Amino acid sequence: MTALSDLSETLAPEPVAVLPRRRGVRPGVRGLLYPIAAFGLLIAVWELIKYLVPANGVSIGEQRILPRTTDGALPHVWAVVTVLGEKDGKSTVGGTLLRTAGFTLELALLALVLGTVVGIALAVLMQRFGWVERGLLPYVIVSQTVPLIALAPLVAGWGGKIHIAGQPWKPWMSIVVIAAYLVFFPVAIGMLRGLQSPSKAAVELLHSCAAGWWATLLHLRLPAAVPHLLPALRLGAAAAVIGAVVAEISTGTAGGIGRQIIVFSQQSTGNAARLYAAVIAAALLGVVLTGIVSLIELALRRYNRPAGTGESSGGSR
Repeated sequence: MTALSDLSETLAPEPVAVLPRRRGVRPGVRGLLYPIAAFGLLIAVWELIKYLVPANGVSIGEQRILPRTTDGALPHVWAVVTVLGEKDGKSTVGGTLLRTAGFTLELALLALVLGTVVGIALAVLMQRFGWVERGLLPYVIVSQTVPLIALAPLVAGWGGKIHIAGQPWKPWMSIVVIAAYLVFFPVAIGMLRGLQSPSKAAVELLHSCAAGWWATLLHLRLPAAVPHLLPALRLGAAAAVIGAVVAEISTGTAGGIGRQIIVFSQQSTGNAARLYAAVIAAALLGVVLTGIVSLIELALRRYNRPAGTGESSGGSR
C-alpha cells in the first residue's frame, strides 16, 4: 500500500512553481478591486439612467422601449440605502432583511450540501457503471427542464405525507429539497467530467500496481476531479439561492427573503426603495454562498491546477 501511496502522489496534481512577480498591485487585491469597480459602474449607470430617461420612460407608438424612472419604479441609490433605517414593525427595514436573509442563507447552505452529496454520488455511480451513465444521464439533463414553480407544490404536497423519525415534514424541508434539485445538476455533470478526465495510461499504471476501482477512485480520479468540481460548486451556490427564494415564494413559506420580497412589492406603490433593498439583499446571499465555496477552493488549492501541470511536474522528478 505504501508503493500505491507513493504512486498516487506522483499522479496527483502538484503545486505549480510561481515565478517572481513584478512589483505592483497584489493579485488578491487586484481580484478584490474588480468587483468593487463593477459595482461602482453599476451604480453610475443606475443614476445615469435615472437622470437621462424621462420619468414616464420612452415609447414609440404603443411600445415602451425605455422604462419609467419615477421613484415608484426606479428609486435613487441613496434612497435604497436610507430606507434600511426606516421602521418596519418592531424592527427596521435593515433588521428585517438581515433576519430573513439569514433564514434563507441557512436553507440555501443546506441545499448546497444536499445537492452536492447527491450530485457527487450520481457522478461516481455513472463513472463506475457505463450502463448507468447511458441510462441515467439523459434523465438528469431532462430534469432541469421542469419549471421550478410547477415542481414546488408537488414537493410540498408529497412532503406533507412523509414522517422522518416520527417527526412531520416541515415547510423548510420542501425549500431545501427544491433548491437542492437545482444544485445537483451542475455538480453531477462537473464531477462526472472530472472523474473521467484521467488518461488511460494513468489508470492502467495504477491497475498494474494491483489497485482496484476504489483505490483508483481515491488516489487518482477524485484529485483529478477537483478542478472540474469547484466551478460546478460556484454554479450550485448561485442555484441554491435562486431555488430557495423561488421555493419560498411558490410554497408561501414565511420567514425568508423570498416572502419578504412579496411583502415589500405590495408596499411599493409610492416608493420602490424597500423592494429594491430586498432584491439586492437576495443577490448578496449568492455572493456570501460563493464566498463559502471560495474557502473550499482555498483548502483544495493543491489539486486545483490546469490540466497537464501534474504531468509536467512529475516528469521533472
